[in-house]
Amino acid sequence: MTVDDIRFLVAYDRWATAKILKAAGRLRRREWPAGEPIGKRHLGEILVHQLGAHQRWRQALARVSGREPRPERQPLPTVAELAAAWGAEWAALDAWLPTIDDAWLAQTHEGVPLWQMLVHVVNHGTQHRSEAAALLTAMGHSPRDLDMIFFSEEVAKAAG
Repeated sequence: MTVDDIRFLVAYDRWATAKILKAAGRLRRREWPAGEPIGKRHLGEILVHQLGAHQRWRQALARVSGREPRPERQPLPTVAELAAAWGAEWAALDAWLPTIDDAWLAQTHEGVPLWQMLVHVVNHGTQHRSEAAALLTAMGHSPRDLDMIFFSEEVAKAAG
């Protein structure tokens, strides 16, 4: 796995999460905290958990000291507030990603290569986006196709 591969996966993760947030933004205010749960979490709780996990992994991998983010323990934000929090997280990720290289990715923590930990973050997001997409679709607000191949095609088309 190379840094370019990781950057591609991270870009896909952002693209797909943004599609979920856009679909969630079409919900009526009363729909956001409601709906059927998946497991123990409702739609908003799923997406807040996804954000919190992303923040915690980035901070741990970047060796950021300080308080561990736990947005799951806060009152449920609005969709707009959650989108803004994701914007801040993506900015922090964009600031950190240029500091890693292929040698860094090959390092291990407790026997696990760091690149696998970063892929886990993307895969974890895929799990929760899938849950959110199912709930949004059931409420009439499908985010449409989230498959990586659609992102790949968009990237290829934009590259000309």
